[in-house]
Amino acid sequence: MIMGNMQLDVHDREFFTKVRLAISANPFSDERKDLDSQLTKGRSSLNRGRQTSHVIQAVTERLLKNCPDGKAIISRFQGKDRELIQYAVLFLVFHKYASHFDQHIQDQVLIGNAPCKVDFYNIVLSDMVSMGVNRKEAVRYFSLFFQMRRAFYFIDKIVGTSPCMKDLRRSLWNNIFTHDIWLYDQYLCSRMEDFSTLLLGATGTGKGLAAAAIGRSGFIAFNEKNNCFAESFTRAFVSINLSQYPEQLLESELFGHKKGAFTGAIEGHDGVFTLCSPSGAIFLDEIGEVSIPVQIKLLQVLQDRAFSPVGSHKKHRFEGRVIAATNRPINELRIQKLFRDDFFYRLCSDIIHVPPLSQRIEENPKELDHLLVHTLKRIIGTASPELVTNILKIINEQIPPNYPWPGNVRELEQCVRRILLNQQYEGDTILDGIADTGTLYELLLAGNFTAQQLLGTYCTLLYEKLGTYESVAKRTALDRRTVKKYIDSCS
Repeated sequence: MIMGNMQLDVHDREFFTKVRLAISANPFSDERKDLDSQLTKGRSSLNRGRQTSHVIQAVTERLLKNCPDGKAIISRFQGKDRELIQYAVLFLVFHKYASHFDQHIQDQVLIGNAPCKVDFYNIVLSDMVSMGVNRKEAVRYFSLFFQMRRAFYFIDKIVGTSPCMKDLRRSLWNNIFTHDIWLYDQYLCSRMEDFSTLLLGATGTGKGLAAAAIGRSGFIAFNEKNNCFAESFTRAFVSINLSQYPEQLLESELFGHKKGAFTGAIEGHDGVFTLCSPSGAIFLDEIGEVSIPVQIKLLQVLQDRAFSPVGSHKKHRFEGRVIAATNRPINELRIQKLFRDDFFYRLCSDIIHVPPLSQRIEENPKELDHLLVHTLKRIIGTASPELVTNILKIINEQIPPNYPWPGNVRELEQCVRRILLNQQYEGDTILDGIADTGTLYELLLAGNFTAQQLLGTYCTLLYEKLGTYESVAKRTALDRRTVKKYIDSCS
């Protein structure tokens, strides 16, 4: 056969076109499941691993049909067929070595911030080159494969079978790779610093876990000379809780300070913007708590991509991504002029809602069972179906139906611990901490309580705990618009 003159028949061309679509499809989407089913002619499986194995087998058989020895297969085709064959080769190599990438991820987590050697790089590169991938491209694809596997690894750890959690995982993948990974690879791989992310959700829903999945999944080039990636992904993600610091110290924690910059600055200090690498991300948690002056300073960094440590005029370049999160209703903060619109527009390249536990359970009652399995395993270090059954029994006996779980997943974790200790958990009463709200407590004591005040203050309290108008409406049996009206009346 003359090199470069082979052509795919119509059936193979249709098959490899679906392979190309499968590569670009979000792995957490129904579209990818449908494509996998089509590629294996309906040999679907509830087990993701078995389904992937079926797809790999189908792709391998088609490639060998067109090139029995598997050597330089890409170079035997031209035009569109060549492109489709290369996609199939990349698909095959990625899945063939997925377990190697996963092991490397686990090894890197154990080692920490020093990049560890990649002992399987040469064999992966050799596979791609032998099938006709350009060597320079093969090195870049190796880095992209590692990024894809990291993203899948960390996003997949965000457990939950409810529709809203499936949507969350899809959104996180798109946040990293856009809706089409080939678009990302061709145009945006080195430009993601311009895409900031705002995570919204009630306290304890897992915004930090979602932020870490994004922050640990940036593109990191492979260093062939050192046989390792340019840096460790564990170092690439830097997190700071903005509510932990008084305003006079927050600027130093963010941007660092020079020795002698202020009283007590006996030595220099690197802030989180200095620590963030070009392939990394900064997670600004509790962004809704910062003052307007701090918002202005952060806005300037996002606009100019430059900052100076406190007490210094030296400019530093910031090249990482920014991920911010708040448990407060962002639109309410903007209406009350507590959150600047220009700052919001700099943060909202992508807005991702992390759903409350009550919504997850409402959409799928089995969500609680699923979460208990993972929560208990994390606490005791091993799976125990017997303990899960016992804990679920106590929850069903002692916690009322439709319990709102105001502390979300964080509360569930403490619920499990309390049951392990005392065999009981009665839930967090919705009026716990009522004295802290001031207004409602004073009205109760004084006896001066109108129906408007009662509903307005109660809905506001629920909103602070549950995070959404829909959750408050369900709890109070009121219409969503009515709930919003009462909350607005108290603001």
